[in-house]
Amino acid sequence: MSRLNDTNIEVLRFLLIGIPGLEKSHIWVSIPFSTVYLLSLLGNFTVLFFIKTEPNLHEPMYYFLLMLSISDVGLSLSSLPTTLGLFLFGINEICAAACFAQEFFIHLFTVTEASVLSVMAFDRYMAIHNPLRYSTILTTSRVIKTGVLLTSKNIILILPLPFLLQWLTYCHQNLLSHSYCLHQDVMKLACSDNRVNVVYGLCAALSTILDSLFITFSYIMILKMVLGIATPREQLKALNTCISHICAVLLFCVPMLSAAMLHLFARDLSPMIHILMADVFLLVLPLINPIVHCVKTHQI
Repeated sequence: MSRLNDTNIEVLRFLLIGIPGLEKSHIWVSIPFSTVYLLSLLGNFTVLFFIKTEPNLHEPMYYFLLMLSISDVGLSLSSLPTTLGLFLFGINEICAAACFAQEFFIHLFTVTEASVLSVMAFDRYMAIHNPLRYSTILTTSRVIKTGVLLTSKNIILILPLPFLLQWLTYCHQNLLSHSYCLHQDVMKLACSDNRVNVVYGLCAALSTILDSLFITFSYIMILKMVLGIATPREQLKALNTCISHICAVLLFCVPMLSAAMLHLFARDLSPMIHILMADVFLLVLPLINPIVHCVKTHQI
């Protein structure tokens, strides 16, 4: 199916571009992609297995890590079918309904990742601020309720996105910029008014921005408390409990902010750079997170 130029024909399927210029080498591109998917799923399922089976890991800190691994698994599985289908088997078409469903899950697990990281920042703040009451404040039941609340909030927030895309009319172009569907990528192909999609998409992005601001504020408070500790050794010990979370936050925020900045201020750059930045966010983040937490978490 080629790009549609007849504006009287409504698009029912979209084309996935993969990596432009490397169409003839997609089978070779599939090797690193498949390896990253395999390792990220293996790493996160390993974390989930040990947290589930080891009684000494049944603590709030590890429950939050479990939520993060679930988000990483969901992020990997959301993009895996179309990415490997394109690179391995040359399947570059996706029907509109499947595309809208995929973008829902990708954006859902992205905002969930941000929410979990923000709660983990609060967890680290409480562990340093009031270690004696930490276990009584962050009980297992409260952690579970927090997880349910965050999941419900994020589903309600992201659920309108596929329906907003479905209400648009696509009648001129059907070529997407990636090997998977993203809301902003699909809506720009519409030939009908998409202002509602733009505004609501910005509102959904605002949730992630607020989570990032909350993380920043939490670490300002943590740093203030650490600087008030008497000895440098105790200061280093307190900061050491935050290292893995700081790495996870940087792995999440840096690629996402870089991709956003490139999209806003460097649109003339090669499409390859934009595509690679998006792939780094969706592929590398779920791969590195379990490595960082396993290295820094001696119990795991």
